[in-house]
Formats: sequence, structure tokens, C-alpha cells
Amino acid sequence: MDAGKTQQYMQAYRPLVAISVGDPAGIGPEISLMALSEASNYQLCRPLLVASAKHMHLVNELLKFGLKINAISDVNDGVYALGTVDVMDLDNVDMSSFAFNEVSAMCGNASFEYVIKAIELANAGLVDATVTGPISKEAIHAAGHIYAGHTEIFAKYTGTSSYTMMLAEGNFRVVHVSTHVSLLNAIQRVKKDRVLQVIKLANDALKDMGIENPRIAVAGLNPHAGENGLFGDEEILEIVPAIEAAKSMGIGASGPYPADTIFPQMHGGKFDMVVCMYHDQGHIPTKLLGFNYNHKTQTWEGLSGVNITLGLPIIRVSVDHGVAFDKGGLGTASPESMMQAIKYASAMAGKRQGQS
Repeated sequence: MDAGKTQQYMQAYRPLVAISVGDPAGIGPEISLMALSEASNYQLCRPLLVASAKHMHLVNELLKFGLKINAISDVNDGVYALGTVDVMDLDNVDMSSFAFNEVSAMCGNASFEYVIKAIELANAGLVDATVTGPISKEAIHAAGHIYAGHTEIFAKYTGTSSYTMMLAEGNFRVVHVSTHVSLLNAIQRVKKDRVLQVIKLANDALKDMGIENPRIAVAGLNPHAGENGLFGDEEILEIVPAIEAAKSMGIGASGPYPADTIFPQMHGGKFDMVVCMYHDQGHIPTKLLGFNYNHKTQTWEGLSGVNITLGLPIIRVSVDHGVAFDKGGLGTASPESMMQAIKYASAMAGKRQGQS
């Protein structure tokens, strides 16, 4: 399909996007309803919540959204129109014992089942993409599901061994060599093969987003990217060989760059993505841009940015914040990250459909 026809197809096609709402006791359900109160999201896609319909009724009535909750068990039964929120109903929240803002095994299990259902729908080709609301690791662990987070759940249930986490705040994008491990373990994971793997995943993802010739910067692990071995030799032994191997494949990778200067350069437009060596190296600058905390009111006034899992056979985009157990049921949470996640997932799904 040529570029013009692809663009026309993407404009006409509304992808079906499954949204697992996250922990029922947190802000996930309400930001999902807030997002689906916006007409723009129905122009982008056909959104389908994966949740408990009874619980979504409670949130809808409590916060006076004025939406119609349409409980369904088949994606073909959805209305997918503004004013009606279609819910793939798992009916797994006991409303007689439910409470907002508490860690519970019941809610942990419910949120886990929402994620699994969304994955099953995507694996079966019944939806075009998935979006995930925030889960509580403590709650899902209490329910007996021992995973470090969404990324690992998606990897397990899609049979994926080569994957990584990408964070995006507008055109500010980072991917990680390692994520939910100790700092000591993270250092030990900086190996040529893994760094090269992540560079390749980053390159593929950027091309999927329509960037023809991605510019990928690779951060160093040590201060000043090791200063030619003065502060560590991981750059010399592992990172540089990975970059050279990527270049030999025609990938526009460069570095390693000191982590304290590479992010401002990407923010200024020099690069499309930074490959980070560990969790906080990438998370801190991205959340500095996307999160806005007001000390006077002691509230988060803005929570933007998204989390995308690269390397999966299905599309998975997530909000880039937690369950906020101090805010559940209050209607004061920001739906900004959820809105961005739906937009990213819709665009990625539309592009894939247009190319098929």
C-alpha cells in the first residue's frame, strides 16, 4: 500500500483498543471514564474497557460522569460511541467488601485478570491494541501473582523473550537495557548482546512510529561515560562494541554519551531516542518533563507520558504513573497520561493496519 493510501486508510479506520482499567481501588477506573468522556478519543479509536461493570457503575455514579455503562462479553456487542462506555465485564469485584484506596488481594486479582483478558483479546486478533491502567504490585502479589510489573506479565503471556520498556513524553523517548532489578543487578546486565538487542528494538519502534531514519543515542553507564576507562570499563568492553555492531547493520546509533548531557540534547531535537542502561537513568528525566507537583497544594497537577513495551507481537501502551491510593474515588486525578496512551496506541494500531 502506497503512502497516500496508507494515510487515507489510517484516517478512516478506528482501531479497537482494549483498556484494562487497573486496580479498582485506585485512580485507574476514574481516569478511564474521564478519558472516554472526551469525543476526541472516539475519533481516534473504538475504546473498550476491561473491568467489572458493577464497579464502573459505582465510579460513574459516584463522580457523576453521566455515562451509560454497557456491559458486554463479546467485542462485537460494543456501541463504541461517545456517551456509552463499553465494558468487557469480568464481574470480579465483590462490591459488598470493596473499598477505595486500600491494598487488597481481591483488587489485585481483579486488576491482574483485566490485564490477562486484554492480552487474550489482542493475541486472538479481536482487538488492535491494548492500553493498561495502573496496577499495584503489592496487591497483585497479595493475590498470588508474582510479577515485577505489567511489562513482565505481557512478556509471559505473549511468549516474548526479547523486549524492553520505552517511556515517551512527546518526542522525548527512552528505552532501557534493564528495569525492575537492583542497581547491582542492572550493572551486571550491561552486556554487548543486550545493549545491541535494545538498540535494535528502539530502531524498529521508531520506524513503526513513522521515523524513516531514526537517530539513536546510547547513554553510558558510568559518570562521564567512563572517561576512557577512568571511571569504569563497561563502556569500552560492552557498550561501544554494541554500538559498532548496530552501525554495521545500518542503524543510526551513536555514543556512548554521558547521561548528564545526552537528555538535554534529545530534548533539543538532536536525537529521537536514548538507550538507557538502567531504570532510573531513563525514568527520572522523562518524569521530570511529564510530572508536575505543586508543593503548596501537595498534589500532582499533571501526570503525562506513556510507557510502551517494545518487542511484543501485540501493541501495549500504558499510563506512566501509579495507582495513587490517596486519590481513588475522589475525581481529582489527571487523565492526561491515559489520554496520551490511547492516542499512542491508536496511532500505532492504525499504522499497522494501514500497512497490512
